[in-house]
Amino acid sequence: MASRNPKSEAVYSQLFNALRDAGFILSSKQPDIVISIGGDGMLLSAFHKYEHLLDTVRFVGVHTGHLGFYTDYRDFEIDKLVENLKMDRGAKISYPVLRIVLQLKNGDKFTYRALNEATVKRLSKTMVADVMINQVHFEQFRGDGLSVSTPTGSTAYNKSLGGAVLHPTIEALQLAEIASLNNRVYRTLGSSVVVPKKDKIAIIPMHNDRYSLSVDNKTYVYDSIEAVGFYLDNTKINFVATPSHTSFWERVKDAFIGDVDV
Repeated sequence: MASRNPKSEAVYSQLFNALRDAGFILSSKQPDIVISIGGDGMLLSAFHKYEHLLDTVRFVGVHTGHLGFYTDYRDFEIDKLVENLKMDRGAKISYPVLRIVLQLKNGDKFTYRALNEATVKRLSKTMVADVMINQVHFEQFRGDGLSVSTPTGSTAYNKSLGGAVLHPTIEALQLAEIASLNNRVYRTLGSSVVVPKKDKIAIIPMHNDRYSLSVDNKTYVYDSIEAVGFYLDNTKINFVATPSHTSFWERVKDAFIGDVDV
């Protein structure tokens, strides 16, 4: 899969021809390996397109811009990627995936998966919602919204909300507040919360109104939400463990710190 820009399309054509010439079987219906060409947004799109095959498929990313968190190869490393795929024996690196279950007051349920995060917001006014962690009433939140992220998503929207950066092998969820309202009347914790794998987070809106649920790069709108539950899915996303796999901490450094003169 490639994003729709000339550079990514050129890399797609180059890679397609190189894989075909190397004797690989190329199929978009039942792939063993999904190659994403573009940026992290393109990898998210690939994840959602093939999330029904997470048990059997592995992903690898080729970045055509700056180094991304989900990419191990740059656009000028196509030959290197093909050679590494020739040596592939099925090794994988697995990261947790978020599962979201949204229930409406009429009983309807909708289930989603997220690689980075899911965010709940009220469309018209300040959102008021009870926050439950493992069936314990944690707080009554007032503010713009709440975001629940995976460890891999901790460097995305969660970080901009002041959340912690978690290594993607840590099986935990992170709950972050979006512009919480705190004064002498209304109080929230005011910081992100890291929740272990066994615990479930539930957000229960207090008003019958329209709410948005953003799941990675997709947004859905619902009326009269009863509750939204978040927990780690039993299935993980698997990446090809190539010799070019970049250290997570190298990615964090390159993205947010860079080279510092000492």
